[in-house]
Amino acid sequence: MERFLRTERLIGVEALRRLNNSLVTVIGLGAVGGYAVEGLARAGIGNLRLVDFDIVQKHNINRQIYALETTIGQKKMQLAKERVLAINPSCKVESLDLFADQETIPEILDPQPDILVDAIDSLNSKLRLLETAYKNKIEVISSMGAALRTDTNHIHTADLMDSWKCPLAKRIRKKLRRREVGRGITCVYSTEDIVFDYVEPEDEQPEDFTESERGRERRVLGSLPTITGIFGLTIANIAIQKLREKV
Repeated sequence: MERFLRTERLIGVEALRRLNNSLVTVIGLGAVGGYAVEGLARAGIGNLRLVDFDIVQKHNINRQIYALETTIGQKKMQLAKERVLAINPSCKVESLDLFADQETIPEILDPQPDILVDAIDSLNSKLRLLETAYKNKIEVISSMGAALRTDTNHIHTADLMDSWKCPLAKRIRKKLRRREVGRGITCVYSTEDIVFDYVEPEDEQPEDFTESERGRERRVLGSLPTITGIFGLTIANIAIQKLREKV
């Protein structure tokens, strides 16, 4: 298709066909997940399942791609679907208005995607999702903490078990090991020094939050659109590279 001519010229017809035939599930359509979806859609991923229970709020505007003055109060998953179809009307997009937890994760992962993108910020939900993906041999790319960072030079990709200097990744590694989860989870993280630590009362809470129908009031962590956007696009790029090489 002319729409993806430049992608085809770079990676070839067969690799583009692999992208078009792939299914990617993205959970969390906020600051990181929204940009991940953008990269996937513009690369020609042919099947997307987009999952988020939240609505756009005014404080999302500084960093979330779906957040505009005209979209405040609207469902992120519906906005994401509309944007993907505006980019590629041929993409098969399914949007799910679900919070990822123990009850909904099996539904979210059925059918199993070729790649799962974890862009959620609730620690317990993230742990359940990563454990489920690992034990079901689902390839997953997970976002670690992007808030409080300002330096793009510190953004890295690695196996989760090899990541370092990220408080969120440290907490997750510790808890996943207790659940007999090992190497094999790709993550995007930052080694930038920050003043923040995860403690037990934060385990039920997302990393960046004001108020929600699903929880108590939590700390609001400062974040930039540049850093969260780079996290999301880096995740999309990793997914594209993995999918173009799949046999």
